[in-house]
Amino acid sequence: MRKHLFLLLLLMTLGVTAQAQDKRIGMYAIGFYNLENLFDTQHDEGKNDYEYLPDGANKWSNLKYSHKLKNMSRVLAEMGTDRLRTGCALIGVSEVENARCLTDLCAQEPLAKRGFKFCHIEGPDRRGVDCGLLYNPTFFKPGKVWLQPYVLKDKDARPTRGFLTVQGKLAGDDVTVIVCHWPSRFTGKAARVWAGQQVKAEVDSILKASPSMKVLVMGDMNDDPFDESMSKGLRARRKMADVKNGDMFNPWWQILLDGHGTLSYQGAWNLFDQIVMSANLLDVNKKKTYETLTFFKAEIFRRDYLLQTEGKYKGSPKRTHAGGVWLDGYSDHLPVVTYFVRRM
Repeated sequence: MRKHLFLLLLLMTLGVTAQAQDKRIGMYAIGFYNLENLFDTQHDEGKNDYEYLPDGANKWSNLKYSHKLKNMSRVLAEMGTDRLRTGCALIGVSEVENARCLTDLCAQEPLAKRGFKFCHIEGPDRRGVDCGLLYNPTFFKPGKVWLQPYVLKDKDARPTRGFLTVQGKLAGDDVTVIVCHWPSRFTGKAARVWAGQQVKAEVDSILKASPSMKVLVMGDMNDDPFDESMSKGLRARRKMADVKNGDMFNPWWQILLDGHGTLSYQGAWNLFDQIVMSANLLDVNKKKTYETLTFFKAEIFRRDYLLQTEGKYKGSPKRTHAGGVWLDGYSDHLPVVTYFVRRM
């Protein structure tokens, strides 16, 4: 028995299909990455994108844009390959200017050879940055797509990013993915708590209509797992055993407590980039039946090339720009990946 269990875990780690009791177990990777200002070089009417124009503050040329696309596609294609040769089935992204950028991104060779496609709806953000969902059509079949608006409490407040919601089929299961980029820390804590409450209300509505639906909420939350927006607004719990009716599970809480994060500020790590999940994705009682998609593991995706190798910010994520200088880097955030298993 122990020998068979060891073989099963080994095969899962190598990212292949395992044979157990005449049933195969498949693994699927789902990720999120803040692309840090993926702008094209053209002005979008009504958007404050002037910083990312050829004559703007960043002198955003076709050369810089092409390098940005190449760098982002490299990371996105490698996400999930620590365990799966095919990489991620789904990747939520934030800080993307428009559908044109996502079209150009999916046309990059590492993503194009896997046939990556995307879901996107233009949002009301004044700078023009939106969320998107990239997917490998071999594994995910999208259905309904909508942008759940961020409802402002103050009528004079600036419109901000909504919650991109995509429903579809993954490994035979009905799955809903909600991709978020919650208000920045400059707006104050209350705006993000309100975001968490709005997303939780959307999750509750989806599960009420379809209790078997698997729901994933992902994004740059601009808060850590223990902050009120996540722990109370979204009701995302630290431990599986603490997940009660109506709660969600947040595997990143413990990862942050262990000293790992996705962005660095003044030498300390934060973990704003998270993927949390509905209770029906958990194997709380360790039955290991895997008859539906079941959470297996969460990891921060790290590569040496994603980090500064020298200077004051050594060890921090290597950005596209810093101090007005083009670094030809990647993002000020590191990506995150979650893995799920299911009998096939």
